[in-house]
Amino acid sequence: MSEDIFHIKSISHLHELIGFDKPTHPLISIIDVSQLEIPEEQIGVKLTSSLYNIGLKDKSCGLQYGRNAYDFNEGVMYFTAPNQIQAVGKAQKRNEIKGWVINFHPDLIRNTPLGKAIDNYHFFSYDVHEALHLSNSEQKTINDCVNIIKNEISERIDNHSQTVISSSLELLLNLSQRFYERQFNTRSAKNSDIVSQFQSLLKEYYAKGYFTELGTPSIEYFAEKVFLSSNYLSDLLKKETGYTAKDQINNFIIEKAKTFLISESDSVSEIAYTLGFNYPHYFSRLFKIKTGMTPQEYRQRN
Repeated sequence: MSEDIFHIKSISHLHELIGFDKPTHPLISIIDVSQLEIPEEQIGVKLTSSLYNIGLKDKSCGLQYGRNAYDFNEGVMYFTAPNQIQAVGKAQKRNEIKGWVINFHPDLIRNTPLGKAIDNYHFFSYDVHEALHLSNSEQKTINDCVNIIKNEISERIDNHSQTVISSSLELLLNLSQRFYERQFNTRSAKNSDIVSQFQSLLKEYYAKGYFTELGTPSIEYFAEKVFLSSNYLSDLLKKETGYTAKDQINNFIIEKAKTFLISESDSVSEIAYTLGFNYPHYFSRLFKIKTGMTPQEYRQRN
């Protein structure tokens, strides 16, 4: 297996690497997956790029992302942001897989509303097993958006092209956001189990003294425990409980702090250290944001 990481710098570079004709637009292209061929010698090759990728494929495409592989056997969408490392996991023949991949450079949306909002689409950081599974009607809706973009970049690049393309991309992403919410809803029972796991892990983290020993827990700590990406876990919790993972961690800390402030004689600084804060003023700031009072004011009123 090769340890080299190939970096794809641009749309033109991508087309050159996969043996496609020069792109009709310098900042975006839509690749027909059925025309891709991956030889055996490319298995294990690691790739990263300067591009955003949005793909819809009918079955596993042999790519790996992080520790996981795309192992689905039906049509799903996946999203990757620039500088994420992927790897080729298996060979692919022409016409073996159907689908498309939109590749676009951040410069395409740099001065557009989408450019300012792109970080709000957390699914660009989801893991591969958290891909979006579409119904037939949802897939048709997404394909309609893609066809608008495809026509725009192949037929009429003019002063309006960037606006039309970026607004169509934004519509596609907003629809994907909606469909992800539907996916959360249809997997409610499984999601409830994950919520329970998260809450149990949070209590365990406190009970074992990890707050004092290791500091306040990160979202990544819990995401790894439940085998999800941090963004997917946070979005799932937000959907199921109304609070993100960070909110729930902070709310847990504040509730513990209230108990200490009322029932213990420890100083505010000592309580802060017990709850994993290296600097007590960070604790006091969080407490005031959450309660409207400083820890000392809360203690005096109660």
